[in-house]
Amino acid sequence: MPLDKAKAPFTLPKLPYADDALAPVISANTISFHYGKHHATYVKVLNELIAGTAYEALSMEEIVVRSATDKDAAAKKIFNNAAQAWNHEFYWHSMTPKGGAPTGKIKDALEKNFGGLDAFKKAFSQAATGQFGSGWAWLVKGKDGALKIETTSNADTPIAHGGTPLLVADVWEHAYYLDYQNRRPDHVAAWLDKLVNWSFAEKNLT
Repeated sequence: MPLDKAKAPFTLPKLPYADDALAPVISANTISFHYGKHHATYVKVLNELIAGTAYEALSMEEIVVRSATDKDAAAKKIFNNAAQAWNHEFYWHSMTPKGGAPTGKIKDALEKNFGGLDAFKKAFSQAATGQFGSGWAWLVKGKDGALKIETTSNADTPIAHGGTPLLVADVWEHAYYLDYQNRRPDHVAAWLDKLVNWSFAEKNLT
């Protein structure tokens, strides 16, 4: 995703599809809470936290990177809200109502690094379902160009550590609990089969 270079005050970005477009994997009811309340709150609180500080002049990505290593007592709260705002925008674009099989360079990369789509899905599912507590499962391009699967806890994100994310699945409970309750593996399987935006992943790859 071309990272947003907008400066504060930040606004909640529009979804790239209708609220009900991802159903039945992700219902409009889940979207109303996840996007309309959780994501919106991260943006609102971030604006409040950075008002009048040096962070106010930075882009969202720059705030995430700088606050990740800032030792100031207030920086942790800034990081949590900025990273969650960034992660969520990336997450919405990681999905499409027309999810299917990868093609082109991303397909070739999956075959080279994982042995194909099925092997990737298995490894990604294991990582996503095995993430203890709240967090995220990422497909990331390393500095050597190789693809790998990573998980992060809470608000942590690969961009805070110099990584290049291609896709992300949200495995915080609010991402799936209204539709799947405690059945995270079922949600992850449906997400992989029906919602992955491989075109978005390829743009991030190249």
